[in-house]
Amino acid sequence: QVQLVESGGGLVQAGGSLRLSCAASGRTFSAYGMGWFRRAPGKEREFVAAISRSGGSTNYADSVKGRFTISRDNAKTTVYLQMNSLKPEDTAVYYCAAPKSPSYIGGRSYEYDSWGQGTQVTVSS
Repeated sequence: QVQLVESGGGLVQAGGSLRLSCAASGRTFSAYGMGWFRRAPGKEREFVAAISRSGGSTNYADSVKGRFTISRDNAKTTVYLQMNSLKPEDTAVYYCAAPKSPSYIGGRSYEYDSWGQGTQVTVSS
């Protein structure tokens, strides 16, 4: 089991930036890919981004491609989500997640078995 704790959420104006962090513990962090998901009010959880265990490969949802950047610091056992050019539709609770398979960096939520509690991101217009 891996424990995940998100931080960095808050209020930001449209067009602004925010950096989310996810601190992991409980297993060998560097051996697993990591992902970010979000859930907006009235919507189902959706995939945002994922990164491979080494950080060499990334995967993004079309809705955030070009605006968000996922990265990781294995020495700090932390994964980040840099969010730029934020839009009101980015408003959601953001969750980091660890997959069942060490090499998985896809967007299927059921392939992830460890989830953080989430951090709220609110983008005002």
